Amino acid sequence: MSLMSKLRMPAFSAGGRPILAESQWRLRVDGMAARPREYALDEIRAMPQSEVDARLTSVSGFSLRARWQGVLWRDFLAGLEPQAGASHATFTSQGGGYTTTVSLADLDHPRVMLVLGVEDEPLDPDYGGPLRMLVPQLWGYKSAKWLAGLTFGDKMLGGFWEDRGYTREGLIEPGVTLDLNSGERRAIRGGEVTEF
Repeated sequence: MSLMSKLRMPAFSAGGRPILAESQWRLRVDGMAARPREYALDEIRAMPQSEVDARLTSVSGFSLRARWQGVLWRDFLAGLEPQAGASHATFTSQGGGYTTTVSLADLDHPRVMLVLGVEDEPLDPDYGGPLRMLVPQLWGYKSAKWLAGLTFGDKMLGGFWEDRGYTREGLIEPGVTLDLNSGERRAIRGGEVTEF
């Protein structure tokens, strides 16, 4: 059982949870990219792997700290060469039912990752496996699950939750969150949650 399941982390599937064999899974990179291409899951797994200790914080009022394994965004971006003028990346889930856009400035953060595993286990499909984003300094809806597409562009776009009233920037606001690790409600200052 995964850490997320053990700690009863809610498993949202906005836009629908895809059912796709790993052999069929692809990550498409397009838009303002110098070399649009597709990656198979094994190609992502063959990239340099890293681990980050970070917290995923949901606008729904909970937060989880974990050790996340995968490919750092900075390492992944090194092989992509966005075109001059590209300032944002739009992430799309398998099936196209979920999108969210993040600025390249926000993605240039040392713990932003394309996640393949959590706590040394493959990422559970209920939580976005086999591949999801982790953008720990933004609300969790910016960490797209079941990652299928990455489109570079020159502006901030809406998305599944953004078009339903959430902010396009996704900045974590000061308030209170339920720390799933301890089961306690904790105050947060805003921005990436690093205080616990």
